Amino acid sequence: MKKYISYITFTAVFILSNSISAQTILNKESLVEKNIEKAILDPDKVIALDLSNQAINFDTIDLSQFKNLEFLSLENEHLKELPKGLSTLKKLKILNLSGNDFKNLPSNFEELSALEELFLNDEKNFDLKNNIKTLSKLPNLKSLHLENDNLKKLPSEIRFLQNVRFLYLNNNNFKNFPLNIQGLQNLQYLDLKNNYIKQEEIDLLNLNFGFQIKL
Repeated sequence: MKKYISYITFTAVFILSNSISAQTILNKESLVEKNIEKAILDPDKVIALDLSNQAINFDTIDLSQFKNLEFLSLENEHLKELPKGLSTLKKLKILNLSGNDFKNLPSNFEELSALEELFLNDEKNFDLKNNIKTLSKLPNLKSLHLENDNLKKLPSEIRFLQNVRFLYLNNNNFKNFPLNIQGLQNLQYLDLKNNYIKQEEIDLLNLNFGFQIKL
């Protein structure tokens, strides 16, 4: 039986500018602004913005004013579409869009040229197949989280995510190892824990995947 476990939302994988790491931001509360009204008062100084679980009306907020933002969480905001100005955040490196209600990413999402890590966990409406083309145009996307998304298989288009090095597919509904994952030439780490795949299946395949697999 598959067991679900909680996951840490922001993994410290990448280094932000000015030698500030993601973990440093998490550990130092003063670096993360959680109040949108306060953030708007001096948007140029905001590097990390956590607006999770606040039921914010984004129709009245233009995110483009946060031109130095590198870390943004909109987790569990139940967004049906992404807020205006998001695609203009040219310094954004880590973005958490988990737990929302949108089906597709906007076409201008590819303009997030600095984005390195993207969280799309707990997305029950998200159409992965139709959005891979947009994701593939993110030039610096290295880490992609698709955890607890009710995925049973990967679309063949997954091969277009050639920049991805770390792929998280844990807490999904895979019964068999997704062989088309081998099309990701730069993949270094694949997380498949808490699915229905058995280690014996991996052993029987006897394949040299060339990347680390976690079951």
